Amino acid sequence: MDRVDSSLIALRRILRATELFGRDLKQSAGVTAVQFRVLQIIAEAGQATAKEISLRMRVSQATVTSLVDKLVREGMVLREKSARDRRQTNIHITPKGRQTLSDAPDPLQQRFVRKFSALADWEQSMLVASLERVAEMLDADEMDASPVLDSGDFKHATD
Repeated sequence: MDRVDSSLIALRRILRATELFGRDLKQSAGVTAVQFRVLQIIAEAGQATAKEISLRMRVSQATVTSLVDKLVREGMVLREKSARDRRQTNIHITPKGRQTLSDAPDPLQQRFVRKFSALADWEQSMLVASLERVAEMLDADEMDASPVLDSGDFKHATD
């Protein structure tokens, strides 16, 4: 098998793994991988603002608002005006949101982080450079993307 085929197969395996994980997560926890990441960020401190979430995930505040709207409808988070600054809205995780986090399968990106962190520094650098090069080759190097392994785009992630 030549290198082109090997590369395309590896890319397809990555896409398939994220697709299967996303399906499992949606079925078992009722949220997409991106929604799950929003819950994780909010749960870290018990609350967060849309701006904090958008900065952490490197997506627009409009995207975060859409994701949070869905989580509010599902009763996993709630919005509350800040006591310190009435112009600011804090997003709090609810008991249902915490339960969703605890019931969900091990997130794919956390498995990746554990294994990636165990690599030698030179291996990490090589992988980052290679992945950035692949993104560039696919004209995806400037796309809005968060550090969440999910095969869907953000429009579908909010559904």
